Amino acid sequence: MQGSAHERLVKGEAWDDFCETLKVAGRVIEGFGDEPSDQERAEWYRYLTRMIRNGLERMVENCEVDRPRLRDAPWRQSINVQSPDQDHLMCEFVDGSHEYRITGNRGTLPYFVMATWTAPQPEDLARRDWASEGVAGLAAFNPTDLTTTAFLSSREIDFDAQGNFEVVLSQSPPARNGIALEPRTTGVLIRTVFRDRTATDPPRFEIARLDGAQPRPIEPAEMAEGLAKAGQIVLGYAELVRAWWFDRLAQRPNTVDFSEATYLSNGGVLDRLHGFGSWNKPAGQVLAIRFTPPECEHWILQVCNRWQENLDVYEDGQGYLTKFTARAEADGSILALLADRDPGVGGNWLDTFEHAAGVFSLRLIQTAGAPIVEACLVDASLLGAEGIQALARAEWLESGGVESA
Repeated sequence: MQGSAHERLVKGEAWDDFCETLKVAGRVIEGFGDEPSDQERAEWYRYLTRMIRNGLERMVENCEVDRPRLRDAPWRQSINVQSPDQDHLMCEFVDGSHEYRITGNRGTLPYFVMATWTAPQPEDLARRDWASEGVAGLAAFNPTDLTTTAFLSSREIDFDAQGNFEVVLSQSPPARNGIALEPRTTGVLIRTVFRDRTATDPPRFEIARLDGAQPRPIEPAEMAEGLAKAGQIVLGYAELVRAWWFDRLAQRPNTVDFSEATYLSNGGVLDRLHGFGSWNKPAGQVLAIRFTPPECEHWILQVCNRWQENLDVYEDGQGYLTKFTARAEADGSILALLADRDPGVGGNWLDTFEHAAGVFSLRLIQTAGAPIVEACLVDASLLGAEGIQALARAEWLESGGVESA
């Protein structure tokens, strides 16, 4: 339905379209046919509720033109295998027409990176309905189709003796401690990278408009825009996990590819290599993954469900390994054993939490290269009887190639 954004909000049309868009997003699971288990379907609908929280917090609560904020992603939300060792501080922009200053203190945080991005959004996004266009409407309006336009790592920022810093975001940024904005910029993201949260003095980040704009009441047209963006975020991420599974991840189970194009398609930054793959472990079997990490700032291997979410054991320190938590073999390699219970034969157990399939990833930050990644399936009973020697007779799949964007 066409009309001014103000009118559509006041008449309730913007809200109706938001609700109808959520219905469309819910039906995306039909594209998987009978493949998802009942457990996975429960996680799907929970995933949608998390994306609703994500969309509303980002596009309604944290997209005020005159009151910019850096806010972390909602609790337990996981998008594209989100790392438990990172925080994602976001500030959404309507466009890149304003200038900003980010100030703060790094604490004892070893590394962080700031990045700006853009996403497809037409000028009339709040003046029309989107639910009727379904997934096809994402071609013109998709807040999840993020393209990084500029980034700045903490290695390139000047800090004083106390760890304080200042970074300016502008279409004409300074040569040092500056990030370039474009007219179409729709947000900035700070990825903080922890080694051990409990042993780190937390960093502090604040953002402000350089022109000193003061907060003001919300306008109906702005609320209409927020609802439209929030609805499309839910639909966009629903379609993203479907498309990634069928078009990229499920084609070669138990392998990983370091595809820059795949990673950059959701706002990734080229300070890292991020490999994605699907894993498949039938009942009664163990999936072994082996690789030798190169020199890097940080690496993390994560096991997720089909919807790219960290498994529900991640809060207990399970379901993932990092450079700082993994136990290495004598030759420096890392052996991960994916199973529903600890095989008790060495290596590093990753709890698959009664899942038979899902997505996994290997992320390497400021890395000297990508490792060869090997994987094999072995019967849990055989592994229990023979120990780690049972892997010597297994058929290993080799992967880990790098595809440049």
